[in-house]
Amino acid sequence: MSQREALYPARPHALFREHGYAAAIRSGDLLFVSGMVGAREDGSPEPDFTKQVELAFANLEATLAAAGCGFGDIVDLTTFHTDPENQFERVWAIKSRVLDQSPPHNVTALGVNWLAGFDFEIKVIARIPA
Repeated sequence: MSQREALYPARPHALFREHGYAAAIRSGDLLFVSGMVGAREDGSPEPDFTKQVELAFANLEATLAAAGCGFGDIVDLTTFHTDPENQFERVWAIKSRVLDQSPPHNVTALGVNWLAGFDFEIKVIARIPA
């Protein structure tokens, strides 16, 4: 069995410390990233929805970078939305602008009724480059 290692972005937000979880776990050549939200450095949600989604992707990018990964290394992506019917198009526009689409990755989008004060969360599994 592979050893696992907790990883954090260079500038982690307060939620990791407050709730005692890792930003990501490296196990072998895989990186399992915890759900990333649009948290400011103090852990509070960005109130503007579009900016919250952009910040969630920025937090994801910083976490991937801590493992030597980038968006192109994502294998599986899961998004969580508190109001999917009204949020999906805005989220997908940002996702399409930010993420490399070739080759495409697996995607699952879920509607949820609670994200601890946030309206969007993104979770990924990535392969760490050799």
